[in-house]
Amino acid sequence: MTDLRLVELSAATIVAVNKLGLKPGQEAFLAPISYGIAATVVNPQTTWQRVVLDGDDVVAFVSANFDPDAMEEHFRSVLWRINVDADTQRRGIGRFIVGELRKVAAEKGFDHVTVMYEAGEGGPERFFESVGFAPTGETDYGEVVAQISAP
Repeated sequence: MTDLRLVELSAATIVAVNKLGLKPGQEAFLAPISYGIAATVVNPQTTWQRVVLDGDDVVAFVSANFDPDAMEEHFRSVLWRINVDADTQRRGIGRFIVGELRKVAAEKGFDHVTVMYEAGEGGPERFFESVGFAPTGETDYGEVVAQISAP
């Protein structure tokens, strides 16, 4: 994993994104990828979606939103989803994504990035904590709200 780079989601990469696999049990914590892609239609001015390439191979998808006018603070600079293909997990791709996302947040004038997730065995909590997200509260639906500072 030495040639990682982010590119915009496009017609050329969307088919590969839809084929990204999950490890057993992860599907319980993640809505279908098409839900994340649909966010562009809902918020085209604020949605930030990228594909991670390793060389020419699509290995991950990330969706975030940067909206200084969002009604709730934790929706202003928010990581909506990270999908790293099952066969390439635990190789630093998620850490790479979070690092790049923090830089984008800072460039857009935000001092942090928020994420919301369900806690539970096999869920993303351990990953988010390992890359520096710290729990700050809970949503009305019982999801953990965590945040990491932008550099």
